[in-house]
Amino acid sequence: MMTACSELVAYCNNLLESAAFQDYCPNGLQVEGRREVSRVVSGVTASQALIDAAAEAGADLLLVHHGYFWRGEAAPITGLKQRRIRALLEHGINLVAYHLPLDVHAKFGNNVQLAELMGWRITGGLEPANPRSVGLQGELVEELSGAELAEQIGSRLNREPMFIAGHDRPVKRIAWCTGAAQGYIEKAVALGVDAFVTGEVSEPTIHIARECGINFYAAGHHATERYGVKALGEHLAEHFGLEHQFIDIDNPV
Repeated sequence: MMTACSELVAYCNNLLESAAFQDYCPNGLQVEGRREVSRVVSGVTASQALIDAAAEAGADLLLVHHGYFWRGEAAPITGLKQRRIRALLEHGINLVAYHLPLDVHAKFGNNVQLAELMGWRITGGLEPANPRSVGLQGELVEELSGAELAEQIGSRLNREPMFIAGHDRPVKRIAWCTGAAQGYIEKAVALGVDAFVTGEVSEPTIHIARECGINFYAAGHHATERYGVKALGEHLAEHFGLEHQFIDIDNPV
């Protein structure tokens, strides 16, 4: 079944309320390809490897979480950026990207999807006063030791997390924010949770975890953000009667 790309993008913009966000990049259609779409490929980041895989799969539209044109980056379309955009244009592939709107969405968001995968019960936002809180807080189904939670995360995400023990209590209450949200650890501390899970880690994060008595888990930027774009791609396929394939390009970060 064919769908106009403009119709699909308008639907996504409305579904994810993308106009409500002050983001670091444009959300929605970033590179225009064919006007009609029948096959969607989704993936985390619009790398050359993902573009090549999408072209091989016959994609009309590539749906990603990390697209292009980030705030502060050099404007000229040269080098790596030129090669990626040229490949999209040569194959007529539309590039559609959603960053913050896909982090916070109540159904297809990365944080909600991570909770669903892990079996965590959501009790509120990481920033309770913010209706569009990027991160979430919640509870485990049952208490686990810090090491047991690390093992569970590694098993579910197929990636061993970096685990920093800030205490030796059982873990029940947790907060999480996918991607590069290590700077939010003090928000988790303020909530009084037992653990904070995110994708990446910075040098100061270790000291904060130890000194504030909170367990910290860096579970991988890519590994924690596979699930929102995949869920959105599956929804679009069902809603519009399209073909969809999620392609996971390995990334250890």
